[in-house]
Amino acid sequence: MDEANLVVYWDTSAVLSLLFDDIHTKNAQGWWKRRRTVHLLSSLAFVEAVAVIGRLERTGSLDAPLTETAYANLAAWGWRKTSMLPDSELAGTYARRWPLRGADLWHLACACTLRRQLPELRLLTFDNRLHEAAVGEEVAAMS
Repeated sequence: MDEANLVVYWDTSAVLSLLFDDIHTKNAQGWWKRRRTVHLLSSLAFVEAVAVIGRLERTGSLDAPLTETAYANLAAWGWRKTSMLPDSELAGTYARRWPLRGADLWHLACACTLRRQLPELRLLTFDNRLHEAAVGEEVAAMS
């Protein structure tokens, strides 16, 4: 696939690996640094990410300055935001096909719905089950 035409749909696990240092951070950073790539952030991924940031702050795992940095980074990065809904028929099909939690099913169905008009779209996730489903639906971002 030509990198100049790439659209990456980020699920929450990928967003969090970009925000916080973990075993997937280098991979996430590599995807983020690709030139001429559109990075999609769904309203669900955004809400899930800010919920994690808030929980880390409330539990004392993240101090106030780091919390503000995380919120600022999430807001400042060059995301293309979407609040689209997944195709309900696709979601139903995938619910029967893949053992996914509700939010992960949403991300898969949204990515596949968007792919109808953006065939260059790939779903970036570090969740094993969601990645397996994305590979099965031929929408997975590969390292």
